Amino acid sequence: MLRRLGELGFVLFGVSVLTFLMIRLIPGDAVEIMLGANSEVTPEKVAELQRELGLDQPFVTQYLSWMGDVLRGDFGESLWTGTPVIEEIGQRIWVTAELTILGLILAVVLSVPAGCLMAHFRSRWADYVLRVLTIAGVTMPSFWLGAMLLYAVASVAPAWAVVGWIPFGDDPLGNLSHLVLPVIALALPVLASLARIVRAGTIEALGQDYVRTARAKGVSEIGVLFHHALRNALVPFVTSTGIMAGYLFGGSVIVEQVFALPGLGRLMVGAIAERNYPLIQGSIMLATAIFVVVSFVIDLIYAALDPRARDA
Repeated sequence: MLRRLGELGFVLFGVSVLTFLMIRLIPGDAVEIMLGANSEVTPEKVAELQRELGLDQPFVTQYLSWMGDVLRGDFGESLWTGTPVIEEIGQRIWVTAELTILGLILAVVLSVPAGCLMAHFRSRWADYVLRVLTIAGVTMPSFWLGAMLLYAVASVAPAWAVVGWIPFGDDPLGNLSHLVLPVIALALPVLASLARIVRAGTIEALGQDYVRTARAKGVSEIGVLFHHALRNALVPFVTSTGIMAGYLFGGSVIVEQVFALPGLGRLMVGAIAERNYPLIQGSIMLATAIFVVVSFVIDLIYAALDPRARDA
């Protein structure tokens, strides 16, 4: 556990360095964007604003100053609004979190029975149909699927408002109705991928000696499938679920754009366009921290399911 924690700290440090450098290598300057096309812009005003924002310092000095603040829990202030970055992120992250959690739940709940059915009916027509559907699901980009869902709903039920956001506390049913299509668009590729993992793991488990022994003892096929085979097939499934959770969190950026959801993804896209360095850095660091923490938890679950992994 200590070794894993050390690895996570090293990953976060590497991400912080790369994020800090890359966003400053993007063409364009935050000061020039903030001053815009003002006819009164002079080199003196540009230099003055750079000093106020600390952008006239060397990269190393800026990075060390920023990291020192982050370690104290201060992610800085937005260059445009002056609002603390953590407040702006806090206002948006719940939208992304709800979208990601619902998408992950949908993918996990449906992928297990789908994978088991494909394994049970392997080499039969039902298996072929489900495999074709999962391949299609894996290859369909979320943004394209979201656009197609919007088009389909607009054609069939034009009165159904599917774009925008309603807080859960204001209207729970309205909140969920607005998230139905985004969740489907986000979860379908993950669902298809996880179902194929369950299928492969279950088929491998069904060929083991302990499964033949269970059948010889008179255990029903359903019992063999779900009690014996599926239990061992879930070991790689759990690991893949952790990776897919990070994929869902990152994929929500595009889905939020398609469905006009005011989540962390749209906030990051706007911050990049504005060269809002503190907001970009804080958002990416938070998203990365969530991903590595989820990976750490998945490692612990994996070690609990398979003791051989503890020495890996």
